[in-house]
Parts: sequence; C-alpha cells; structure tokens
Amino acid sequence: MNILMDIAHPAHVHLIRNTYFELTKKGHKVYVTVKEIPSAIFLLEKFNIPYIYLGDKKDSITGKALFQLIYNLKVWWLVVSKNIELGFGTSITIAHISRISKMHAIILDDDDDAVEPLFVKYGHPYADIVLSPACAIRSTKKMIPYAGYHELAYLHPNRFAPDPSVLKEIGVKEGETYFILRFNAFKAHHDVGVVGLSIENKRKLIAYLEKKGKVFITTERNIDEEFNKYRLLVSPEKVHSLIYYATMLIGDSQTMTSEAAVLGTPAIRCNSFVGRISYLEEEEHKYALTYGFLPTNSDAMFAKVEELLAMPDLKPVWQKRRLIMLKDKIDVTSFFVWFIENYAESAKVMKQNPDYQYRFK
Repeated sequence: MNILMDIAHPAHVHLIRNTYFELTKKGHKVYVTVKEIPSAIFLLEKFNIPYIYLGDKKDSITGKALFQLIYNLKVWWLVVSKNIELGFGTSITIAHISRISKMHAIILDDDDDAVEPLFVKYGHPYADIVLSPACAIRSTKKMIPYAGYHELAYLHPNRFAPDPSVLKEIGVKEGETYFILRFNAFKAHHDVGVVGLSIENKRKLIAYLEKKGKVFITTERNIDEEFNKYRLLVSPEKVHSLIYYATMLIGDSQTMTSEAAVLGTPAIRCNSFVGRISYLEEEEHKYALTYGFLPTNSDAMFAKVEELLAMPDLKPVWQKRRLIMLKDKIDVTSFFVWFIENYAESAKVMKQNPDYQYRFK
C-alpha cells in the first residue's frame, strides 16, 4: 500500500514514527511530507525517516490560509503522481486532498471539538475517518474512539524504555531531585487568545524550585533571556527519558503534560485551556496523574506544587497510578498499524465491535 503521512507539528513525528517503521517493515511504501518546521525536520532526520520538504510555515491566520492552499497543491501532486491510497495523520491537508483524489483520509485528533473549531469545520467533514481517544468530546459520526492517548503511540511500555545515560548530560544522578519546566509558544490556529504562565509566575516558580533541586527549561521558541542559564541542553529526542526520571514537570504545554502523565511523572499545567481538553481532564480526574490550573488561579498551582513536594513517596505513588491507567489502555501503535493495513474493513470492525481493539495491549 502507498501511504502518506503529513507532519504539521514536531510532536506528530513522535506520534507517527513507530507506525511508520512498522508499516515500512511490512513492505508498505510510506511518504512523509513536512513544512518548514526545524524541530520536526530535526526529529525526522534523527530517527532516519526520509521526508519530502514542501515549504515554509506561517504563524498568522491569514498567512496560514494562503500557505495552506499552495501546500495542498504540492501534496495533491505527490498523491496523484505516486498513486497514494491512504493518508494518515493529524494534518488538515490529508483531509482536503482526499476530496480531490482517490486517496482515503484517516485523521488523528485528540482535541475536543470546542477547542479547535476551525479544524472541526474545515478538516473533519473531508476526512473518511477521525480516530480519537475515547474520552474526546466529538460530534462527527466519522469518529472511531480508541482506548488510548496520542502519547501512548510512542510512550507505551511496549514502545519506550527510559535511558538513564542521558542524566549524565544534564549533570544529575538517578533519584536526584530535578524539575523540567515547559513553556509553550501558543502559535497554533486554536491558540488565539490563549495564555499560559506569566513572566512573573515563571520567575516565582523557578525561585521556589531552585531551593528543592535543579531546574531545566525547554520551550518551543526562543527562551526569555533571563532564563537562558536554565535551558535544557540535550537533543530533543532524549527529552522523554529526562521527563521519566524528573521529580516533576511544570508548564503550560498540553502535549508535554500528557507525556509526563503517561510516564508516571507528576505534571502541573497552567494555561487557559484547563478544563476544556478531555484527555487531560481524564488523566487528572480519573487517574490523578496531572493537575491543571487556570492562569487566574496560579496561587492554587503553587500550593499544589508545595503539597506534592512534601510527599516522601511522590514518584512511587505516580508509578502506581500510571500502571492503573495502562491497564485500561491499548498499545496505540499496534492498533494504528492494524487499522491502516485492514482499512476499510477495520473501520467496520470497530463500529460493530469496539472491544476488538483490546487485542492490542
């Protein structure tokens, strides 16, 4: 089968990479396309995934719209010329091209409809299938729910084992207290009007945590100059091992918060998405793996940080909670590979017998 995977965000490299390798090992031809996203391109090269570069990325809404038209044309030509049968991934491009070609589109989407109205309006209607975590609040009948999260496609124990050797690169020992802070850029189409940690709260947080252990900051874009000495200076593909061994992750990022949660590391998030994203709500309220606070409630956030750090058995407690979560979930990559290889019969199976997915544990 000829398959297209279009990359729209660095995290999506992690999301699809195991599926890519499983499919190529089975003899399928998988084409990976990407915009000018340096961190995504870096990861593709680091994981030895061949890619087709198709142009610059824009931040403004108008710029995104104009660029998207041009980008769609380039992808359409690739789909037609390579006789691509199936598109798979998070990209709206895949959905659009499926309407003007013979390619079918399977869209991966873990956000609720209310969080991303533009993608819901201009992406979902054109897809054949929308694969989403079962907890997602979704109105389309095209949704097929599965028992997992995006992050379990690459951080499920079947797919990931932490590497303790990376600790030497940041000058810490296994078991030593250290914190990872993640600051988001909020440049996506659904991020308009969204705010995270204020500069004052970042300063306050760092000042407090420094008294407890070492502090490392990772960010999507340029770091604030005053925080430069805390920059996490390791190759991006190693960050998940560092999250696994960290005492706590704190920030305003959705994805990295969920990554910490599924790895069994306490995670605290502060942004205006809190209370609006179902997979994070489930990780918080069903599994107690993470906590979310609105920017207007930062005092409560600091109180929770203090409360957690007072627990002598913090990490063991979180690992037990992680195991409870994992018992309910599937190996997402195995499910994806089966779904792709057996499409469209796989869609019928899932609609008639959703429990079929639990074969992929």
